[in-house]
This record gives sequence, structure tokens and C-alpha cells, in this order.
Amino acid sequence: MNNAQGSQAVTTEVTLEGGKESVTYWKFNFGPDSGSAGEIEGYLQVSASTIYEEQGGYGFESGSLVYEKLRLSEYGMTDTGKENDRNQGQASVSVPLRPSFCIPLKASFIVDVPDGTYQVLLIAGDEWAETITRVKAGEGRLMLPTIRALPGQCAEVRFSVVVRGGKLRLSFSGPAPRINALEITLANQTMTVFLAGDSTVTDQPESGYPYCGWGQLLPAQFKHDVAVDNHAQSGRSSRSFINEGRLGAILEKMKPEDFLFIQFGHNDEKPGPDRGTEPFTTYKEYLKKYIDAARGASAHPVLVTPVHRRYFADDGTLTDTHGDYIIAVRELAEEEGVPLIDLAERSRMLFEQAGVEGSKEDFMWVLPGEYVNFPAGVEDNTHFQERGARRLAIEVAEAIRELRLQPLQMYLR
Repeated sequence: MNNAQGSQAVTTEVTLEGGKESVTYWKFNFGPDSGSAGEIEGYLQVSASTIYEEQGGYGFESGSLVYEKLRLSEYGMTDTGKENDRNQGQASVSVPLRPSFCIPLKASFIVDVPDGTYQVLLIAGDEWAETITRVKAGEGRLMLPTIRALPGQCAEVRFSVVVRGGKLRLSFSGPAPRINALEITLANQTMTVFLAGDSTVTDQPESGYPYCGWGQLLPAQFKHDVAVDNHAQSGRSSRSFINEGRLGAILEKMKPEDFLFIQFGHNDEKPGPDRGTEPFTTYKEYLKKYIDAARGASAHPVLVTPVHRRYFADDGTLTDTHGDYIIAVRELAEEEGVPLIDLAERSRMLFEQAGVEGSKEDFMWVLPGEYVNFPAGVEDNTHFQERGARRLAIEVAEAIRELRLQPLQMYLR
């Protein structure tokens, strides 16, 4: 089914403390269009056959595996996953949205929206069945912990997402996933954690799954009050990231009280005028440029030591391949009075605890035929698969708690 109506934004004025404010949003009701249940004021109807086209502006990506259902029963569903909403006095979404839903077994939903930061409300549940839904954005950013709802329950969960390229792409999966409704609201005022780093941090493309950077899994650690904007890129050093204008691109978006997390080292160690730096001179000098830039924007810099590679000594301890680069970051954090997330030490403990064999599940050690994207298998002691990236993202969140980085600490899930 073609979508001729288009995904035009709705802008309305709402009364908040201190006066009125314009709110721009898109609203979608999923499932079969069947009488009054499919005609809810303010919501665009999305069926399993609503395919995304440029002129339409919203719909499921071609090739998505998605079904639809309407539960013809009394509206008896209860709400779950709404702790944050209750705390903020936000009202539940209308009950009539819940009986109609799509089952996105492996599906991506696309909406044309201007670049910016958005808060997304997802309603997911089923009157009759237990549901388990996973949500990623873009190429594979994990936005939420797995959403689980018992039969008769309906989860209403929120997250914030940064959109580039004019398209919000949300991918759904899980053994029993549901989408009942989506509300997408422009929220450019949202506090943002910017990430500057290399391949161990970056958002890896879907074509490389299960290859992941830890920054790709970090959004799921935060409530909807915080957006993660990951600018990390494979192969970059503290020097080349700046020289390519990537720090400048962050500064164009950075607001007062935002955060900048900075992790380099893997490529600074490599010789050459484009990337290489020396630990106690040029490496520190370039890292200080990030600190000064963030402070100049009235934002908060946070230094992160480079994560360890997977090289074990005979006694079962990790071999440190970063050496003076780790020491230099620690020294700079103390000299500049910058919070330090010592991910080198945290990753050392994590991988040593997993052991020589167990740590292969964290790194890109993949058997031939184990994943479709790596038919010949791979043995990589530097880069992470999804489990390792998720465990490192959890370590970053734990470090935020231990450092008492406010207000980030209060916005962790």
C-alpha cells in the first residue's frame, strides 16, 4: 500500500510552566485500519503493507517482515514501563491505541524528519500474549533495554534519538515484538552526550553485525532525558579527528551543559603524520583541544582511557598494548581537573574475569558460518561484538554513577 498522505509534522502550542511553547510532533497508530479503532484523531494509520516511499514520508522499509492484528476484546490492558511518566505527571496515551498493532519480526520503520533531536514514545503490548520487543535506531544504536510486557499489559517507553540525514529509522525485532503506536516529538533542548573516538566507540553499520562500538550501545543506558550523539569514526586518532573537522561538527551542535566524552589512543599509537602522536607531548596537546573546546561551549568534557585489546600473557593477565597513552590520559585528567572514566582498567578487569576463552565472546571472534556478514569467520582482538560493546557501555554507566557526574547520574536507567 502506498502512503499518499505524507508525514507532515503537526505543530501546536502547549501551556507549560512559564508560558506557552510550540511543540512539533508526528503520531502513528499501527495495525489494521478497522472502523473506529483505526481512526484515532491526530494519528496516521500504519498497516503492515504501508511501505516507505520518498513521496510518502513514512512506512516500513522494503523487505521488512511485518504482520498486523486487531484484538477484538474489551480494552482491559494495564500500563507498564511508565515509571518516568508517572514521576513527571505525564498522562497515559489513549486506551484505543492498544488493541491494534503490528508484529515487526524483523522490520524497520522510517519517517522523514528534519535533522535534530527527538523524543520518541513507543507503545508496545498485547491483550492476549506476552511480548518481547527490541528497538534500535539508525544503523544499530540500541535505544532501550529489551521491552517485556505480560499478557494484558502495555508498555509505554520513551527515549531520545539524534537524527542525521533527514530520516528517523527505527528497527524492531524480538521473539514476540509489537508496535501499537509511536509519537515522535522534536526536542532539540534535550541534554546531549557527544562521543569523540575511534572504531571501539563508533556506530558500526548493520552490514558488519555483530561488530559494535561501545558508544552504539550507550543510548540504552539513559532515560529519555539524555540523547547520545556518537561522532566516533573508525581509524581516527586525536589528531586526525580534529583535522578532518569532526570536533568542529560537534561544536556546531553543542549546547551549554552538554557533555563531551573523549576516547582516543588506538590510532594515535600508529606512526605517520596524519594520525600518530606522542603520549606525553602531542597526544596530550590534542586531547587538551577537546577539553578547551567543550569548556568554551560551557559544556562538560570527560576523558576516557582507551579500552584494552585482547592479548593475554601466559599467566592469564592482559598484556597492556597502550602503555604510556593510558598514563598520559590519567595525567591530563588530573592536570586539567577533568573527570576520568578509566575504561582501560575497567576493561582489563572485565576481560581477565572472562578469561582467555570467555573473552572471545566480547571480541570479534566469530566462527565460519556463525554470522551471515562473516561467512569465513574472523579473529579480531581489538574490536567488539555486541556482547562486549554492551558490557563496556554498562561499565561507562557505572563509572558515571561512581563519579557522580550530575545530572547524567540521575538520568541513568
